[in-house]
Amino acid sequence: MKLFKEDKIKRNFFRAMFFISIIAIEFLATTTTVHIEIVENIWDKANHFIAFFTLYILLSFGFLNLSVAKKTIWLLLFGVQIEVVQHFIEGRFFSTLDVFADFIGIIIALIIIKVLLKEPTEASS
Repeated sequence: MKLFKEDKIKRNFFRAMFFISIIAIEFLATTTTVHIEIVENIWDKANHFIAFFTLYILLSFGFLNLSVAKKTIWLLLFGVQIEVVQHFIEGRFFSTLDVFADFIGIIIALIIIKVLLKEPTEASS
């Protein structure tokens, strides 16, 4: 993450995109004004995977000081919160499989960040 430490503009961009994404996901997940048919299939889980994969990357680049554990916990709490709210919305329901898809998206994003942005190690003398 050394790439973004000195660049406040890039960090602020990722922060803004993170919060815009959070608002958009919350709206789409809980709105009743836009009819989005819920289909329990691979595409629904793919949407969860993609959303939380993206959120983890934006959160990681926007908030460099947060630990992996904190990022993971905050995003999982957000995912559970969405499912709890959906439980009370007609035509929606709580799904543990959706939360699992959220978790897998977070884990894959974490792995990709660790592999692609791995800090070079110093050569032994």
